[in-house]
Amino acid sequence: MVAAKNDMKRKTHLHLLPTVGPITIWIFFFVFAPVAVIVAISFFATGSGGEILPRLSLENYRLLLFGGSEYPRAVIRSILYALVTNLICLGIGYPMAFWISKYGGKFKALLLFLVIVPSWSCYIVRIYALKQLVGYPGILNDFLLNLGLISSPINILYTPAAVVLGLIYIWLPFMVLPIYASLEGINPSLLEASLDLGATPQWQFLTITLPLTKGGIFGGAILTFIPALGDWLVPLLIGGNRVWMAGNLIEHYLVVRGKIAMASSMAVILTATVVLLIYVFIKLGGEESMERIV
Repeated sequence: MVAAKNDMKRKTHLHLLPTVGPITIWIFFFVFAPVAVIVAISFFATGSGGEILPRLSLENYRLLLFGGSEYPRAVIRSILYALVTNLICLGIGYPMAFWISKYGGKFKALLLFLVIVPSWSCYIVRIYALKQLVGYPGILNDFLLNLGLISSPINILYTPAAVVLGLIYIWLPFMVLPIYASLEGINPSLLEASLDLGATPQWQFLTITLPLTKGGIFGGAILTFIPALGDWLVPLLIGGNRVWMAGNLIEHYLVVRGKIAMASSMAVILTATVVLLIYVFIKLGGEESMERIV
């Protein structure tokens, strides 16, 4: 009997091999292998010109963590900006997803399409469009000046507020979709039963809808927070040289200064931070948050 069960398990694994095999190979060569290379490079010593020396060393990490480097402050700044972005995206995305789910009716597909369609355009094009909107000369400033609401242009670009605005603009759809999926997964009979028991709409939302959409909230938080934390193009184009995040320092050391090992060490620290935050998110949100992402 035991042998038959083992044989059945073996056959099941063999049936799954054609499906899982290519995915495993893809993840190994394009995810784990590049990360392994970056980690390995980060432990090599560097010369005075930034060249990699064939000698293992922890000097890069010592300089970054204990050498008065700007990088720890940049990581903390990135976490702060990503957290603010996440909270604002949640504040905007949850009501949007709730309205589409409850009142969208036959237009749900169209409304979701309108949420998703900006993500289909080029990432850089969307950032430059935002610059044209809030910059000067720009659409927003020209509109307010023509109405007489302001006497001089508002300085929005190249500020922390502009960077957060850009991050919200880019990553908001990734908060809306998991929350919408969790709202659509709620059994309508639960809501009807709560009304029959005398629950008000507000109490119904707090006791049924909100707890049942916890997985969607945490799933959206992961999909929004993590890429916002590592984003470097939005701060570069909208923040300029005044607002740098961790990704900008990595790009600067890699491209401008040519210090590959130091940039690799920065990338390892940022990756470790991201993994730790993902672990915290999953612990807080449970496995349902990962199911919403998948």
